[in-house]
Amino acid sequence: MFRLSFPLARFWWRLRGSRAEGALVAVYVGQAILLLRSSYQAEWNFPGGGVKRGETPDAAARRELAEEIGLVAPRLLPAGEATGIWDGWRYRVHFFELRLERLPQLQLDNREIIGARLASPEELRGMEVTGPIAAYLERCDRATATGQRLGVRA
Repeated sequence: MFRLSFPLARFWWRLRGSRAEGALVAVYVGQAILLLRSSYQAEWNFPGGGVKRGETPDAAARRELAEEIGLVAPRLLPAGEATGIWDGWRYRVHFFELRLERLPQLQLDNREIIGARLASPEELRGMEVTGPIAAYLERCDRATATGQRLGVRA
């Protein structure tokens, strides 16, 4: 279902010039980061999704974590935002980070989310990721180069 409807939705978004706001969560276990594979995209992504009307980005990020992988996170660390045109949307995405000592048992729905894996910083550089994730990784690289603390370190 998602595999068929997603390309149609992208076409419609391009026609309308739609704008969207989303929230994505970089879940860290040590230096590794959790990536998800959806049934309708070839690229890997972070848990997350759209911010609903009247919802804060933080609340959206926590809701999406619970819906997509069954992970309840009472507190997330804000990690900036990025804007761009991805999948036909003019998109503003809010990034959050969650740091865990170990990865709990994930509950994938196997409809929208069909895969999950931890990737090391080295592996991330060679993987196909969505536009927002590429923007996040680029910001992490810039932060590392300037000595700031933000996300992935190789």
